[in-house]
Amino acid sequence: MSPTTPAAARRVLVTGASGMLGGAVAALLRSQGHHARTFQRRPTPGSGDEVLGSLANPADIARAVDSMDAVIHLAAKVSFTVPWEEFASTNIEGTKQLLAAAQHAAIADFVFVSSPSVAHFGEPLAGAPAGTADPERARGNYARSKAAAELYALGCNSGRFRVAAIRPHIVWGPGDTQLVERVLQRAAAGRLPLLDHGAALIDTTYIDNAAAAIVRGLERIEQAKGRALVVTNGEPRPVGELIAGICRAGGVPEPKFSVPGWLARGAGSVIERAWLAAGARGLVYDEPPMTRFLAEQLSTAHWFDQRETHRVLDWTPQVTIDEGLQRLAAHYGGTAG
Repeated sequence: MSPTTPAAARRVLVTGASGMLGGAVAALLRSQGHHARTFQRRPTPGSGDEVLGSLANPADIARAVDSMDAVIHLAAKVSFTVPWEEFASTNIEGTKQLLAAAQHAAIADFVFVSSPSVAHFGEPLAGAPAGTADPERARGNYARSKAAAELYALGCNSGRFRVAAIRPHIVWGPGDTQLVERVLQRAAAGRLPLLDHGAALIDTTYIDNAAAAIVRGLERIEQAKGRALVVTNGEPRPVGELIAGICRAGGVPEPKFSVPGWLARGAGSVIERAWLAAGARGLVYDEPPMTRFLAEQLSTAHWFDQRETHRVLDWTPQVTIDEGLQRLAAHYGGTAG
C-alpha cells in the first residue's frame, strides 16, 4: 500500500505540531482527508483546528482530546540547559496525563513518537534491531525521560486502546533548526569539527519519510500495537559525508579539521555540566556547543535494520538522502553535488 493511499477519514489530535516534524505530520494527515487538530503552546498560522495549552494542564488536555478518534503524540522537552525535573514533567508526566485523558475520552488509537536514543547506550549499533527502551541505561535526560514515557505508553496498550511507538532517527529537512541550521551556523563560523574524521556510519530520516511513517503507524496500528519501530531512510552513510552534503546545500564551507572522538566525549561531559549549572542560574539560554550525547552520536556508528519496520508498516521511504539534499539546496541556495 502506498503511503499516500487515502484511508477512512479520522479526527486525529497531533501534539507538538509547532515543530518541524509535528507540523509535517498534521499537514500530511490533512492532505489525506483526515481532520487534524493540533495541540501546542503557541499558535501556528494556518493550522485550522488548534488547541493552545500545556501538557501540565489537565483542562487543556481534556479540551484537546475532546471528540478525537486518535492521538499522535510528538510534544516533548528537548534541551541541554534544563534540569531533570523539567524533562520528567513534560516527557513522562505529560505523556501519562495525555494517555489517561485519551482513554477517558474513549479514543481508540495512540501513536507515541519516540527516539532510537531510548535504546542506545553509547556502544556502536550496526544493523541493529529497535531494542527495548531502558531509562537506566539511556544517555542523557532527554533519552531517559523518553524511554520511561515509551515504556509507560506501550504498557497502556490493550484490546480497547491500541498504542504503538514510532522512533524516527535523526530527522532533517529544509528549515530544520535541530540539525541542519546548527550545522550550517557552526560550519559558517568555522566551529564545526568532524569527530574521528567523520568516519562513523549513521542513518538519518528525511522529514517527508518520517512524517509518512508516523501516519502509517496510525493506519497500521493493528499490526504495530504494542511495538516500538525505528524509522530511518535505510541509507547508512559516514557522518562526515552527510555533514559535507548539508554544508554544500547551505552554501557554507565544509569542516576542515577533525577532533578525536574520545576527546570530544570527555569535553562534552564537562561542557554539559557547566551549561546545566549556568542555565540553572539563568546565565545561558542557548544550547551548548558540545555534549557527551552529541559527541557519541557523531563518533559512534548507529544504523538500524529496517526490515521489520517495513514489514509491519507495509511502507518504504519515498525520498532518498540525495533527493533530500537536492531539496535542501533548493531551499538554501547551495548545491547538491
